[in-house]
Amino acid sequence: MNLDAIQEKALAGIAGASDEATLQSLRVRYLGRRSELTAALRGLGKLPKEERSRAGAAANRVKQAIEAAFAARSDALHRSREESIAESEWLDLSLPAPVSRRGHLHPITQVEEQLDRLFRGMGYRVVEGPWVEDEWHNFDALNIPEWHPARDSWDTFWLSDGNLLRTHTSPVQIRAMRRFGAPLRVICPGRCFRNEAVDATHEACFNQLEGLVIDREITPGHLFHSIRAILAAILEEEVETRFRPSYYPFTEPSFDVDILRDGSWMELCGLGMVHPRVLEAGGLSSEEWTGFAFGLGIDRLAMMRFGIDDIRWFHGGDLRFLEQF
Repeated sequence: MNLDAIQEKALAGIAGASDEATLQSLRVRYLGRRSELTAALRGLGKLPKEERSRAGAAANRVKQAIEAAFAARSDALHRSREESIAESEWLDLSLPAPVSRRGHLHPITQVEEQLDRLFRGMGYRVVEGPWVEDEWHNFDALNIPEWHPARDSWDTFWLSDGNLLRTHTSPVQIRAMRRFGAPLRVICPGRCFRNEAVDATHEACFNQLEGLVIDREITPGHLFHSIRAILAAILEEEVETRFRPSYYPFTEPSFDVDILRDGSWMELCGLGMVHPRVLEAGGLSSEEWTGFAFGLGIDRLAMMRFGIDDIRWFHGGDLRFLEQF
């Protein structure tokens, strides 16, 4: 057996090993139990006595040389790995800490939270309802039966199980009445969905805030006074308002509210006295209780507050736009 050839081949392989895994496989190949060198050491006993000592010394020298080469190469790979980590993760602790960018709330969320604080301060309870509604809460309980033509203007997204994405926050009125009873003063902010033709002022997904007040002997006078105070608080200025008769299935009488801005009237919200059938659907006696309800478009209020002329900017995901607020 040519021990010099084994040593030369092993040292060449060890020197070319580029990682610990390769080095370990070479260790098994040249020093393992089935290696040529181990076989040579085991065969020393079969040699004549006069050759045994000389062959054993030669085999041990080769083994020691290979083991030393393995140790040296392992140390070199370890140092190289540490230097690579130090280079890639190097940090100058004398430098100032990097400035973290602070995030901020979406403009619609800012307006919604402002409205929440405002109405809480006026004694309203904030309640929420599910985005996926059943037909009874979204339509029937609000005096919009299946045959009613008003359903056409609330065309929406129906699901395969017969439920739908809610078209307004008004279903939360029914849930709040059945949960809390009367007297009652709540707002119901949240997202709504309709099959709209999307343009600068309309989106298929938008945000509303529903308001509901129920007590004994509530009159339209309470409604008009409350909405003027609410709008002045929201817009942070006294505004001239105009109430126009309108139609909503769930209120009677019903009105649209316009405010005077820059010399022209702009429609802002719809409202009215809660329809007796809606009170009854909410589990309240229409003989004992009366109330009023109003709906505000949070997106439209945000457009007014920030001077935005296209509602689609809110949902486009453009950080260059959102970071302005």
